[in-house]
Amino acid sequence: MDPALASRHWRFAAAALLLGLAGCVTTPAEDDPLQVRLDDMDRRLGKIERVAGGQALLEMSQRVDALQAEVRRLRGQAEVLENGNEALRKQQRDLYADVARRMDALEVGGRARGAATGSAAGSLGAAAPAAGTGASGAAAAAGGATRAVDSAELLYGKAFDALKAGDYPAAISGMRDFLAANPDHELADNAQYWLGEAFYVTRDYDNAILAFTTVGQRWPQSSKAPDAMLKLGYAQFELKRVSAAKQTLSQVGTRYPGTEAARLAQERLRRIP
Repeated sequence: MDPALASRHWRFAAAALLLGLAGCVTTPAEDDPLQVRLDDMDRRLGKIERVAGGQALLEMSQRVDALQAEVRRLRGQAEVLENGNEALRKQQRDLYADVARRMDALEVGGRARGAATGSAAGSLGAAAPAAGTGASGAAAAAGGATRAVDSAELLYGKAFDALKAGDYPAAISGMRDFLAANPDHELADNAQYWLGEAFYVTRDYDNAILAFTTVGQRWPQSSKAPDAMLKLGYAQFELKRVSAAKQTLSQVGTRYPGTEAARLAQERLRRIP
């Protein structure tokens, strides 16, 4: 081969080789299509996760807010119901006490007139045969008996008026004074019962239980005995003595069937779980 031609050939080959190497250095390799798709999917998945996570947090926050609002609403309803129940219980107590007071007032009036008449007649009869007494002595004896009756009646009436006026401390003190001074008076059972009522209304349930129990023990045939046993059961229930309250209320119907107290006892029993 001609040396000049060979030299030229090698120069072309060397130049081509240099150009190829330069191309390999300056031209970046083509990205793998599969890797590109994986990277794109990864980016999209991350974006979806971020959006979904934010949406879940938002929904959870909304649910928490809704639950809190529902709790507040239910609490409000519970408070309204509790206040309504307490008002209803107070209304029932006041209504029952008012009816009982009216009946007692009629009973007190009848007893007072009977006691005053009987005492005056007895005094007159005892004074008539006595020597030297005459009409003036009989009148004096009758007047003394009447004043004694009036004193007891006035004491009871004053305590009873305090009870009607809602002055329960005065009513309690007055009924106690009456019972201490007149333990065997015709109105002693009434005074004992109303003493228990005064304690019950003021939520002194322990003393109310003692007062109502005394009515049943000392005056089992009294017209106040059924009501006293009924209120005894009420007071026991207020002190969470549920078993004792159920037993007492059941006994009201057994001992005093057909009475209003028996009917009320059965109604209360139905409401006790």
